[in-house]
Amino acid sequence: MIGIDCPGCGMQRAFISLLKGNLLESFQLYPALLPTIFTLLFTALHLIFKFKNGAAIIKYSFLSTIVIVLLSYLFKMLL
Repeated sequence: MIGIDCPGCGMQRAFISLLKGNLLESFQLYPALLPTIFTLLFTALHLIFKFKNGAAIIKYSFLSTIVIVLLSYLFKMLL
């Protein structure tokens, strides 16, 4: 709308590339996709199986995913 990409731009294209088996292309389009998928899957598994340190792993996984999203967004905006 205003010509500036959002922090989530490229996620859908990266997911489609991942489904096609293009891991490198998926990572190049949106580096935070794999950590996002890991965080969501681990959270779902933790809700079912109640892992011992699951809450801490989810917390650190979420924080690292946010850092990756922000760093890739800043990198994209500066180039």
